[in-house]
Amino acid sequence: MIKTSDEKYLRAIYHISLSEKHVKASLSELAYYMDLKPPTVFERLKILGDEKLIIYNKNKGIRLTKVGQKEALNVIRKHRIWETFLHKVCKFSWSEVHELAEKLQNINSEKLMDRIFVLSGEPKFDPHGDPIPDKWGVLPLTERRPLLNSVEGCKCIVLGVNEDGPDFLNYLTDLKIGLNEKLSVEKIFPFDGSLKVRFRQGEMAVLSPKVAEQIMVSCMKANCLCRQ
Repeated sequence: MIKTSDEKYLRAIYHISLSEKHVKASLSELAYYMDLKPPTVFERLKILGDEKLIIYNKNKGIRLTKVGQKEALNVIRKHRIWETFLHKVCKFSWSEVHELAEKLQNINSEKLMDRIFVLSGEPKFDPHGDPIPDKWGVLPLTERRPLLNSVEGCKCIVLGVNEDGPDFLNYLTDLKIGLNEKLSVEKIFPFDGSLKVRFRQGEMAVLSPKVAEQIMVSCMKANCLCRQ
């Protein structure tokens, strides 16, 4: 059985590799992501290497083995199912579920996970729009891009967020922008790239590039000119 501390490392390595669009992570990236000192991370990497969960080379970085990736996707599955259950069934806000799921994902009971998965409606995506791997580690397909890459006139739908910190999620909640919200990009300001968007019943908001980069959307019109 994988230790809780090891699960956190494997999930972090997986997320860094995915966000950087390569299959490896550096020691400094991992230390920064986990808010730990590099020597502490290095000691844990040696243990993960001995357990055949990662391959680490100072020059080539950290790469998950097939076993390591399977374990990483398993803990991601548990975490996202718990988040969905807490949001849909227990009615916690999307800004609250991450921290609670961090604790609950340490419960190792396949029977329990199967039960809450069913009670949550057998979801394919969590409350933040992130895909939930199935038992075999296969992720559902989704076409997502940053709202920041939009062109004026684009009509799109919110599929998720890249930032799941409570401050950011509460900010979107205050704006009344959530999952499956339909947005219309009315204007892009040349000065700093801010976007004026229309949503709901004609409500308007101006989103900074920093915010727009973290909101993941999909164009509602085929062959839209937005950048992926």
